[in-house]
Amino acid sequence: MATPREIKKRINSVKNTRKITRTMEMVSTAKAKKATNKVNAAKPYADLTRELVSSLSSLAGIIHSPYLRKPDKIRKVAILAIAANRGLCGGFNSNLLRMVKNRIEDLKSKGVEVEVHAAGKKAIAFFKFAKIELVTTHTNIDDKAGSKEANDLASYFMERFANESVDSVEIISTHYYSAATQSPEITTVLPLSMEDTSAKGSSGPEVLYEPDPKTILENLLPMVIKTTFVKIILESVASEHIARRVAMKAATDAAGEMIKLLTRGYNRVRQAKITQEISEIVGGAEAIS
Repeated sequence: MATPREIKKRINSVKNTRKITRTMEMVSTAKAKKATNKVNAAKPYADLTRELVSSLSSLAGIIHSPYLRKPDKIRKVAILAIAANRGLCGGFNSNLLRMVKNRIEDLKSKGVEVEVHAAGKKAIAFFKFAKIELVTTHTNIDDKAGSKEANDLASYFMERFANESVDSVEIISTHYYSAATQSPEITTVLPLSMEDTSAKGSSGPEVLYEPDPKTILENLLPMVIKTTFVKIILESVASEHIARRVAMKAATDAAGEMIKLLTRGYNRVRQAKITQEISEIVGGAEAIS
């Protein structure tokens, strides 16, 4: 049985750990709030851009854009996995990387060549351990990441798709639905799919385009792709902070329960020791008398 001093030392250690996890929980709460504000601010712009492109989708057959190329057969797929640079965020990284590994195995089983790109130190370390070759690595997807990082990534993959180095570009990241729901998902960025809304009978306002709709659509397509990258990065960062907040709250609660159990055990051992000392004193007094 542990001595009271050993139990007391452990209680102090758990209390110090609880202070750290509590602080990390508060920091993650503040960062998650800031990140979700960015996501909510970017969503209307992305939705309106998509809506405008959809309204011009009937022109998809007459414009010549490399981003609308539909390969007869998918021979090579580029996968970008966006994980976190740090841990202590529950199953955020493990769930995502498990999906990436399953997706790679699924594509290879169909005879499709796969090239993997990793964003985040956790993803880089995972692929290195799994002996999966990486074409590019990125560690700048963090709290400060925004349009610049997204545009750099988008330009790189747009160029590779345009020169037919790959037939498809997929991003596997954590999608943000709400503060309570986030889940890893596979997003096919290229080739760009355009939903035709003209067949749905939606009677919207008549729009006059200047210049002509074809020119507008050709210039909008790269913007849609870059906006998609911005949205994915912002959602991934927000989901990471939310996952870390939840994990740190669970750790703080677990530390509190452990302190209660250790305190109860400490009091029990201390009481047993006092009882034993009283018994020894009483026994000694009876022996003398």
